[in-house]
Amino acid sequence: MADAFAPLRDLFLYVSELESSVELRGSLYVAPWITVFHVISIVMFAGTILTMDLRLLGRANMQTPFSQVQRRLFPWQMAGMAMATFTGLALVFANPMNYFANIIFWTKMSSMAIAGFNALAFHFITEYTVVRWDTAPQPPFGAQLAGGLSVLLWINVVIAGRLIPYATTWVTEVV
Repeated sequence: MADAFAPLRDLFLYVSELESSVELRGSLYVAPWITVFHVISIVMFAGTILTMDLRLLGRANMQTPFSQVQRRLFPWQMAGMAMATFTGLALVFANPMNYFANIIFWTKMSSMAIAGFNALAFHFITEYTVVRWDTAPQPPFGAQLAGGLSVLLWINVVIAGRLIPYATTWVTEVV
């Protein structure tokens, strides 16, 4: 099984030995500010996602049609996602070997992938029917399911993201 991950490990090792990765890792100012901007972008992204998901769940903004909520929040979601992606990749680039063997990091990545599939499924299946339920007092089951899954997955992403630095400590103490 370990052989299956050898190419990925080799890639992470290669990146960790790049001069720019070493410099970024050793920076007293740049790396911490990347973390700060990553947290800010995650807050921006997760906040807009939560607002939209609560509307899908029928728990908030019910006086506003879903299409309006989405139209207003979508540009901010994309900006937050772009900034979170850029800063997240920079964090991994700075110290790839810290992330390669970190189960909590991979839990976060898996949750993000599943959340992405959930969003695509919503977009390609449920959102096409939005004209029928846009102003309805209760969104359909598919919309509620997508919203509920999204909330759970993004909560998992945020919690896992905050726990990533502690994974090596926990594993070392257990072993």
